[in-house]
Amino acid sequence: MSAELDPESTEPTPAPADEPFVPAPRIDSRFLFVDVAAQRAKQLRRGALARLPELKNEGTTRPDRFFKLERVAMEEVSRGLIAYTLPEVPGRPGGDA
Repeated sequence: MSAELDPESTEPTPAPADEPFVPAPRIDSRFLFVDVAAQRAKQLRRGALARLPELKNEGTTRPDRFFKLERVAMEEVSRGLIAYTLPEVPGRPGGDA
């Protein structure tokens, strides 16, 4: 169910509807958190819909002008609503040697 976060698209690749929601793994690195949140904020600026349940209950999934998109992106990432993948790096654990 992982979807790669593509900065050129407005939405990550959607998961099939029959799969249950599984939160993304918790991000322990503040640098990775900033990278993922920045890419998500870019998607929101380009028109992607927010995934926060509070915004969905208000009848819209687009944050209004009182919400900073960067803050919405950080909240989505911290709640595990945004799936991400890491590239494999040669010479690192999990990468090709």
